[in-house]
Amino acid sequence: MNIIELAPGLQIAGITPPLRLDDFKLIAFDMDSTLINIECVDEIADAAGRKAEVAAITEAAMRGEIADYKESLRQRVTLLKGVTVAHMQQVLTERLQLNPGAAALVAACKQAGLKVLLVSGGFTYFSDHVRDLLGIDYTRSNVLEVQDGVLTGHMVDQPWGDICDGAEKRKMLQETCALLGIQPSQTIAMGDGANDLPMMGVAGLSVAYHAKPAVREQAHVRINSGGLDRLLTLFA
Repeated sequence: MNIIELAPGLQIAGITPPLRLDDFKLIAFDMDSTLINIECVDEIADAAGRKAEVAAITEAAMRGEIADYKESLRQRVTLLKGVTVAHMQQVLTERLQLNPGAAALVAACKQAGLKVLLVSGGFTYFSDHVRDLLGIDYTRSNVLEVQDGVLTGHMVDQPWGDICDGAEKRKMLQETCALLGIQPSQTIAMGDGANDLPMMGVAGLSVAYHAKPAVREQAHVRINSGGLDRLLTLFA
């Protein structure tokens, strides 16, 4: 695809703006390092003194260097054993912030009539908070197992499956389209890591936000600097 630099840190490929926001009916977001500023699993690991170890696995997984995302997440969650829910709450209140432009982009999409989906390889403890903060319509993410206020190092299976990986993100986007009676071509998908590529690949408009190289290469829009709301400059 021919890459066009619209402005510093904003590139497009394979599309011709201006687009119309109301041509789309659903926008799907990754959470960690996309809607929010942190990788939650890395910050939880900090309490166990294992942040460097966990962050190295996260980075490799997001770059697409680990083929089995589910196994990489299981490895990381195992290293969280013994961390308290109180520490997770501390991560949420002291470290988790919305990325610049997140609230403005979600509000503009809702104003234009789009539904909003959050699909995350992270955890419901954080995604539920982000859902409520932004008024998100649909979510899918993983559940950490807790016993007596402490993480066990395991995740809880859910009715839809065990772990929200790249394939599950794509499936959730497609299921939400079916629920709304729309086509995947009427969706926008936004992410930063390799596990976002499956859903970005079926969406009508794919957006890489401060993303890993493999993700930037395959996206219609690359926001390499600035906030999420830079996407709005593409729409009339």
